[in-house]
Amino acid sequence: MLDGVLNVYKEKGYTSHDVVAKLRGILHQKKIGHTGTLDPDAQGVLPVCLGKATRLCDMLTDRSKTYEAVLLLGKETDTQDISGRILKEREPDASEREVREAVMGFVGEYAQIPPMYSALKVNGKKLYELARAGKVVERQPRQVTVHRIVIKSMELPRVTMEVECSKGTYIRTLCHDIGAKLGCGGCMESLLRTRVGSFLLEDSLTLSRIEELWARGLLEDKLASIEAMFEQYPKAVTLWQADNLVQNGNPLKLQDVRIRHGSRWIEPEEPQDGGEDGKEEGTRQGEKAGEGCLRVYDSGGSFMGIYQWERGQARLKPWKMFLGG
Repeated sequence: MLDGVLNVYKEKGYTSHDVVAKLRGILHQKKIGHTGTLDPDAQGVLPVCLGKATRLCDMLTDRSKTYEAVLLLGKETDTQDISGRILKEREPDASEREVREAVMGFVGEYAQIPPMYSALKVNGKKLYELARAGKVVERQPRQVTVHRIVIKSMELPRVTMEVECSKGTYIRTLCHDIGAKLGCGGCMESLLRTRVGSFLLEDSLTLSRIEELWARGLLEDKLASIEAMFEQYPKAVTLWQADNLVQNGNPLKLQDVRIRHGSRWIEPEEPQDGGEDGKEEGTRQGEKAGEGCLRVYDSGGSFMGIYQWERGQARLKPWKMFLGG
């Protein structure tokens, strides 16, 4: 069984679930999961987790993303993209300067209302199921962040833009909202995802290429390892006396580990309140995932998982473990 993350190029016409199903057929393994849906008409980067790496799915979904989208002004559709039923049509009369100002006005945080054609659930029902049944329900706005927008070209009524955004941002809805701000309506004409976290478009593989590499025994070289997903965290290695603890996913005392600091190994000290990450104490047991974390290896150098400081307890608690199959 393969363990790791595969950077798949999702082609137009496939759902994210289709990609997983086809990979199960190619690789002959069931333990496969994707890291966040792409619409069937969208293309681009879709990290897929294999084997033990499926425990990473929720984490990779949280990574920031970059898209290249084409906004078509003058058309409003029920799906907020060009494939939907046209609800309103109006010739846009805004100047290029007004369009540019409207687009750039969405950089930063804004409250985005999720589209009806989405996989979000309301009262246990997926929104797209309700939409297909002709129902429209109230959706609560969600705070999203658009980190950056670069307008790559403008040939009105079309605007090609690169958007870097937080998780949970719907580019279709961004296009709709820009059109609404300009008063002429708008929808998304095309979408290409060019980045998810550290996974880039130029490194992605089509399903046919994956099948070819698998047949030649070369696919494993294309996998990102599980531990590579945590390179931002300091490395800690247990003393041999504590190997049994870490290999069974138990908490560790500070004296059980040594931490890599530059070229030296040092004995760990518990971070002080508001210390190395500049955050105040107060969340304690409910600390945000990823804060104060260490990559932990046993004394033989095998990667065991991610541990987190348990503040006030002078010990480390397991957060994400990658033991067994």
